[in-house]
Amino acid sequence: MFGVVDLPTYLAGLVLIILLPGPNSLYVLSVAARRGVRSGYTAAAGVWCGDAVLMTLSAAGVASLLQANAVLFGIVKYAGAGYLAWLAVGMLRAAWGMWRGRGEESAAETAPAAGPTGERPFRRALVVSLLNPKAILFFIAFFVQFVDPAYAYPALSFVVLGTLAQIASVLYLSALIFSGTRLAAAFRRRRRLSAGATSAAGALFLGFAAKLSTASA
Repeated sequence: MFGVVDLPTYLAGLVLIILLPGPNSLYVLSVAARRGVRSGYTAAAGVWCGDAVLMTLSAAGVASLLQANAVLFGIVKYAGAGYLAWLAVGMLRAAWGMWRGRGEESAAETAPAAGPTGERPFRRALVVSLLNPKAILFFIAFFVQFVDPAYAYPALSFVVLGTLAQIASVLYLSALIFSGTRLAAAFRRRRRLSAGATSAAGALFLGFAAKLSTASA
């Protein structure tokens, strides 16, 4: 169908890949827990736009360019790792502020946390998605296995595969967003729980940054 081969295997692999934790899904969950459903979907929209751009770049051959050019790959890699580290530091600073004020029960108990001042969930999620060269390489390596080389319109095959990937991402991130809003109620009641969760998220983002910085093409 449309040059796509072995569709059941693609769908099975796609589900497993979507379920693997990563900086995108963790950030969406964090935003939903702190700021509610609307902000969660704003962050998710950034992820979907970023993934769409990466899929398009992969289909256009940019992944091969990154793989062949070590300098270019290194620039993108360290830029992405630096951005993830910057987000991690921001989360850890916010968590430290929560720990220092954990004895203060204020109006935060009845209103969602606003999150860092000036936080723009869409832009942050978009940048996290785009500054990940391994994601570009993954998309081309995964997609190409399910495109019939004899099909006359391979771009259409990539569109079909990408659409299915986005549908799976929408379902998964929606589940995370609504799970995050349930966590938000507990966070508002317990400052220590909120501080601990924010600390854990910051530590995970530092781990993502370290992993990306040591990645190779």
